[in-house]
Amino acid sequence: MSSPYKTVALHTFGCKANFADTSLLNNQFSEIGYDVVPFDTIADVYVINTCSVTDNANKKCQYLIRKLKNRVPEALIGITGCYAQLKPKEIISIPGVNFVVGMHDKYSFINEIENLTTNDKRLFHSDDIQSLEDAFLAYSIDERTRSFVKIQDGCNYSCTYCTIPMARGKSRSPKINKVIDNIKKIELSNIQEVILSGINVGDFGRGNNESFHELLQAINKLTKVPRIRISSIEPNLITDKILELIGNESRFMPHLHIPLQSGSNKILRKMKRKYTVEMYIKKIEQVKKIIPECTIGADIIVGFPGESEDEFMQSYELLSALPISYLHVFPFSERENTFACEMKNKIKLDVKKARAKILRELSKIKFKKLQDTSLNQVRPVLFEFNENGYMSGLTDNYLRVNVFDAKSVNYKKTNFISNVKLLKSGSGVILGELLND
Repeated sequence: MSSPYKTVALHTFGCKANFADTSLLNNQFSEIGYDVVPFDTIADVYVINTCSVTDNANKKCQYLIRKLKNRVPEALIGITGCYAQLKPKEIISIPGVNFVVGMHDKYSFINEIENLTTNDKRLFHSDDIQSLEDAFLAYSIDERTRSFVKIQDGCNYSCTYCTIPMARGKSRSPKINKVIDNIKKIELSNIQEVILSGINVGDFGRGNNESFHELLQAINKLTKVPRIRISSIEPNLITDKILELIGNESRFMPHLHIPLQSGSNKILRKMKRKYTVEMYIKKIEQVKKIIPECTIGADIIVGFPGESEDEFMQSYELLSALPISYLHVFPFSERENTFACEMKNKIKLDVKKARAKILRELSKIKFKKLQDTSLNQVRPVLFEFNENGYMSGLTDNYLRVNVFDAKSVNYKKTNFISNVKLLKSGSGVILGELLND
């Protein structure tokens, strides 16, 4: 019996690993005959790949479900990802949801949904997430210019605020040769940049007698994608060998995202992070020593239980002093079944919001400084799209650049790398001049 469903639309919340997972689902739907359509169009089936890092992430998913059901009441709606793994019964009870898919079944449920109707409720779910041994190889090619390649999944850390180990299981990764094979497939699509993604990419090779540094060496030696970018990496897992490879090889982008979470050693201990403030400072100093032009981003949590005003100011002063160019700021969100959820001395919501606002303003100031100090430089830009008469792309060090050049033979062209002189900083964007060399 042929499937009554012909079209599917997918939406992703959360991390770069999730985007890679969604692309794999996209490919699997295509292989069995579905047309994959944009999420804002009419489809027979909608699949939402969720995040559950914060309570707000869950609420965004719930809102999207309600919006979909009102817009396309006859469609099937399915939920997968971290939220689906952690709270499948909660999600399946939401009006409009027809199926929920946990981590065990993320890539094996597709053929079974053809028998579902809009009145059905079905769980594809296993609670035994810790038994997962495979890190499903996933990568995205629908961005045309950049591909998110998942090289690792799960986490063995025990940060007191985090649900990731419960949602994704233990740390695991494929062998280096498997990653290389995937990147070689990506090369056939003329992708210009690969972003190495995972839950804890620096943990790559655990249990395989391999290392993240060895993976980077192999990528550099055996693949041809012009640009390689590393997503978020834990400070305690950044070695001098990794930094030296990035600094010496032009294919590796001078851009790292290194989570901090708190500038107070007391709070870091309560979080069960793997480093101290002093270790973090030394690591940032080493990054800038070996890769002077490296743009550094950081995650920071405000309002963790027991965080005093003084401890918050320690974070503020540390981030102000360090050569970090942008921040991802998260007000602490209580996650069920975590140690932090049970901690005393909770911080009031208005205080968390106020602290988050202060650090977001600091982030704007620091990023504007990066933009201003970059003016008159010539940097390679990967152009991704055209919008409002401008070609738009990213520099090697992760600055958004817009170029208007009507006379250029490259005008209206995307998916190419060219040197650009950075001329004027704007609201999150630098205006530049394309150099025809």
